Amino acid sequence: MPVFDHDEIQIFYRDRGTGQPFIFQHGLGADSSQPFELFKPGPGIRQIGFDARAHGQTRPAGDPRHFGFATFAADLRALMDHLGIERAVVGGISMGAGIALRFTLSHPERVQALVLSRPAWLDAPSPWNARMFTLITTLLREHGPALGKERFMASRDYTETLAQWPDVAASLAGQFDSPQVAETAEKYQRIITDCPNRDPREWETLGVPTLILANRRDPIHPFEIAQTLAAAIPGATLRELTPKAVNVPQHNADTHHAITKFLEGHFPIR
Repeated sequence: MPVFDHDEIQIFYRDRGTGQPFIFQHGLGADSSQPFELFKPGPGIRQIGFDARAHGQTRPAGDPRHFGFATFAADLRALMDHLGIERAVVGGISMGAGIALRFTLSHPERVQALVLSRPAWLDAPSPWNARMFTLITTLLREHGPALGKERFMASRDYTETLAQWPDVAASLAGQFDSPQVAETAEKYQRIITDCPNRDPREWETLGVPTLILANRRDPIHPFEIAQTLAAAIPGATLRELTPKAVNVPQHNADTHHAITKFLEGHFPIR
């Protein structure tokens, strides 16, 4: 199992292929298998990703006060150093997009291009996301995974979400089933109330090719967030995906196609 030690944490990572490094990070409550299942590059791309603290096979979780974008970006830099990678394409899904954005703002010299898939943060936490994930954290803390899930699914917040966005409701309920969620519940509230950066003017300083992917019918990842980032980041390209609520396989295919074309356009195989 590939791991490396950073800040007394054994960070699990995946590394496949050879060629142009592309670090693609998972979303909140998921692990590195998520981006590796979603995107499977062809020849010439080396795909890398790690399980963020309190996620997947990374152990121990560490101090909950450190669960946030600054720490995760520092872990990403440590992984690049461990693998001897000076520069890479950096991207991620949802929380992973926030990690990639924070890393690019903090270490622009180490980023060749940026991929933000379904970003969920701007310069402040989303009120809807903060409410939902704070509820999940509270129920996990007070009742544990099984009873917490039962009470969550009986809540008005869940039933209203289920009526409008069934796929989102299922995703939220599924957080209670994540491995070791009882021990890492604090991550939801800590991360969802954080944000990649607090000054939107910083987005205008980004000078790398940027691809932003987003879809409608998703309150966790509002399309308007992607539009705002695309308008602020110089030269950013925004691609609209088929919503998961409409067709999950097509959503996945759209994501894979858009990233493939972006990487081929900027890093052709020689």
